Amino acid sequence: MVVTRFAPSPTGYLHVGSARTALYAWLYARHTKGKYILRIEDTDLERSTQEAVDVILEGMRWLGLDWDAGPYYQTQHFDRYKEIIQKLMDDGHAYKCYCSKERLEKLRAEQMAQKIKPKYDGLCRHNPQDKNEPFVVRFKNPEEGSVVIEDVVKGRIEINNSELDDLILARSDGTPTYNLTVVVDDFDMKVTHVIRGDDHINNTPRQINILKALGAPIPEYGHIPMILGSDGKKLSKRHGAVSVLEYSKEGILPQALINYLVRLGWSHGDQEIFTMEEMIEFFDVVGLNKSAAAFNPEKLLWLNQHYLKTSSPAMIASELANQFSAIGVDVSKGTLLTDLIPVQAERCKTLVEMAEQSRYFYEDIQSYDETGVYKHFTPEAYDPLKEIRSRFEALVDWNKEAISGVIKTLAGELNLGLGKLMPPIRLAVTGTLVSPSVDVTLELVGKAKTLQRLDAALSKIKEFSKA
Repeated sequence: MVVTRFAPSPTGYLHVGSARTALYAWLYARHTKGKYILRIEDTDLERSTQEAVDVILEGMRWLGLDWDAGPYYQTQHFDRYKEIIQKLMDDGHAYKCYCSKERLEKLRAEQMAQKIKPKYDGLCRHNPQDKNEPFVVRFKNPEEGSVVIEDVVKGRIEINNSELDDLILARSDGTPTYNLTVVVDDFDMKVTHVIRGDDHINNTPRQINILKALGAPIPEYGHIPMILGSDGKKLSKRHGAVSVLEYSKEGILPQALINYLVRLGWSHGDQEIFTMEEMIEFFDVVGLNKSAAAFNPEKLLWLNQHYLKTSSPAMIASELANQFSAIGVDVSKGTLLTDLIPVQAERCKTLVEMAEQSRYFYEDIQSYDETGVYKHFTPEAYDPLKEIRSRFEALVDWNKEAISGVIKTLAGELNLGLGKLMPPIRLAVTGTLVSPSVDVTLELVGKAKTLQRLDAALSKIKEFSKA
């Protein structure tokens, strides 16, 4: 059975690059009907925080990337790591190193001065001692041969063991290091496929050698290139949002971000838009790209609007409600969000835009568009607005068809083009010159609010006429 894992370090937010890694590992597990593990690698005690753990879990849940096992925390497995370290020492694969920090710094400086790749010189490896002094435990890396990685993304990679260091397995305080904990966890959790960023390529041969020393099976590895910004440089905050939850705050739908991330390094023909079911059906690690992909915010916005227009309004409503809450708008009364979403989706690329452009459905008009007032709240508009208000009040059925019929009838009777009658109505009811069609807007605003706002507009026109 295929077993994949996502193993973030809780030292910050869930980066979109990490989210893409999590997605690829999740998709491969789902595609193969395998197992997906979430592991929190929190052994960096100084930098790891519970807040970061919570952010990671929230981001995973928001994206819909459920896990079959975990979350496991490495800090809960220190006894197991100590057991493995002792086993490696007992079997002759690890040793105590008493070299001081000063000696190691001097060694490194000398090697760099000689333009030699810095690495431990094996002093304690070749002169084993047992002293009552602080020590670290180092892995006895093979000195001959090479490590071959048949990377499912990069292809064949071969590294000579002579280039590798005797890496530290346990620090002087006894805490295990990253390369040791990862190996033990992958071994214990029976991980078969490790999909991760290519910044880990240098760690892989070291980890393989430790696995071999333990007599453990070697997983298949796939190292995916990093995500670049539009300028070709490593994606960072200067390019905009990079945190998954920041995209949520900016009004991006999770399904849009998932669809965008899956295409940043994988393809299935020319298809751009995928349902989650299609992603699971088509995804395979052999289709992952070797070269880095550039993040294109405009493409993400295009996808987001697609999902705003095509997704079930009921699925989007809770996300939109969060956006209204963020700007202090109460949507518990009035227009249903499921009615609002379809009429605003054509006009908005994000849920933030949708919430901001829909305030007038829930809040009283506080001010009017200045250009609109100058152009449409004129003395000539007063009588037509007053008459339309009277006819709206007489309407029994308040729906867009009836509203449209009243407007068109009055425009014909007054010999006014709709371009003369519609704008002052829209401005009166929304405060702006931009909204969905007037008949739909008025239907959603409701009869009582429409009449109330027309009264307020008529009063404004009177004021302007006196001025």
